[in-house]
Amino acid sequence: MKAEQLYDDLKVIVSKKNIEKDKPLKEYTYTKLGGEADFFVTPETYEQVRRVVKYAYENRIPFTLLGNGSNLIIKDGGIRGIVMNLEKLDKITNDGATITAEAGARIIDVSRFALKQHLTGLEFACGIPGSVGGALFMNAGAYGGEVKDVLSHTTVVTRTGELIQLEAKDLDLSYRTSNIPEKGYIVLDAVFHLREGNYNEIKAVMDDLTYKRESKQPLEYPSCGSVFKRPPGYYAGKLIQDSHLQGSQIGGAQVSTKHAGFIVNIDNATAEEYIALIHYVQHKVKENFGVTLEREVRIIGEDLEK
Repeated sequence: MKAEQLYDDLKVIVSKKNIEKDKPLKEYTYTKLGGEADFFVTPETYEQVRRVVKYAYENRIPFTLLGNGSNLIIKDGGIRGIVMNLEKLDKITNDGATITAEAGARIIDVSRFALKQHLTGLEFACGIPGSVGGALFMNAGAYGGEVKDVLSHTTVVTRTGELIQLEAKDLDLSYRTSNIPEKGYIVLDAVFHLREGNYNEIKAVMDDLTYKRESKQPLEYPSCGSVFKRPPGYYAGKLIQDSHLQGSQIGGAQVSTKHAGFIVNIDNATAEEYIALIHYVQHKVKENFGVTLEREVRIIGEDLEK
């Protein structure tokens, strides 16, 4: 399909104001990396999401859902076809101890909303920068808590454009994984069942976790957060540290000197440099300890043509 026809068709579905051509995706990643999207769409309703997905499926147009890019590397060549972002779907509401949050809301904002409602159970998310949709996608967690502990159900769009509701148990949530990518689901919202609690006690926990995060993590530089999953019986950061890799650098990408589990963009790194450093770290840890580090961060997009 010609680009002009695709653009005209998308305008009918989401309106011109919600479409951008050749959108630089580095604006949407915490690493500040990534090439351009051919067509970047930001739907305002569930129905618009459903129709765009159905249109892409029926016309065999490449389709990519992009969250807020907190645990993601987009390659320098960008992404072809349609890239959808749900930032305009960000409502958070509650009914008693039940919170409903749209996929584009930040999970950290949901935890703050819960605090204001004197609800406990989401304190662990107070330092997680990802979106609600991304949090379900990878069963996000920190400090002993994770999404599967509090998720009740979710509304999703299937890869063919069907709107359905799923229970938490239907998502196969486990350590930093779900079946959402395998099934091609697009999360539209999440319903969390929490418990009534004491405001001051909830806030004290959140303040403590925020302090731990800010004191230990290299938040002064762009990064994708924790790069690797925790290997059984080990800690990724400790293995990297004991391999004397902190400060190792390829181009503008560096293994953080503050937290070995992070790779930071200290000097206009490219995605190619960032990915090369990930591979180098994996190779050295395997060489030194016989442990294979599995990526937590996702890598998508195309390499830059040379």
